[in-house]
Amino acid sequence: MRKFFSINLLLACLLCVVTGSCGKHDNQQDATNSRISAMISRADSLLPNYRYVDLDSVLSNYNLAKDYNEEMLRMQSNMQNEVKKHENSLQSLATTMQNKLQNNGYLSEASYQADQKQYADMQNKAQRAVANLQSNFETTAILAQKTVNDSIEAFIQEYNMSKGYDAIFFKAATLYVNPALDITNEIIEGLNARYNKVK
Repeated sequence: MRKFFSINLLLACLLCVVTGSCGKHDNQQDATNSRISAMISRADSLLPNYRYVDLDSVLSNYNLAKDYNEEMLRMQSNMQNEVKKHENSLQSLATTMQNKLQNNGYLSEASYQADQKQYADMQNKAQRAVANLQSNFETTAILAQKTVNDSIEAFIQEYNMSKGYDAIFFKAATLYVNPALDITNEIIEGLNARYNKVK
């Protein structure tokens, strides 16, 4: 009888624990979630208070940089077309002069010298035109690079006002950095959101 009583008591205790824990399940889950959040916060606080950005990725994915890159490619293509056009004109005149020489097409020394002067003038004009295009290309490239760099720098400063990092480095300036410190994607998203708004 005593043995039966102790088994019943044990079952009763187990029943109390089971039924009692069912009511506390939500509270325990909340407590577990709170502990996990605290652990994550503590892990974040153990990270150094600096971050890094992969500038190559930013430049590849920042819409302002991509737009400038397309503009520079267009300018380069136009410059190549202009050079080709001048080369073709010069080649055409040189061929004409050569044919005249071979076929006694020059009736006088003066007419030959006139063609030579025309060739020299065309050559000078072509050199000036190409030099102007090249100078314009270089000026635009410098301005584009400065605009993109200033935009990235200004955004990172603005971004860091809410984050409070002690430093944000470019990845290229380091030998190794913990990947958990990478904020490149956040910077790209923020830059494009701001650029698209202005655009």
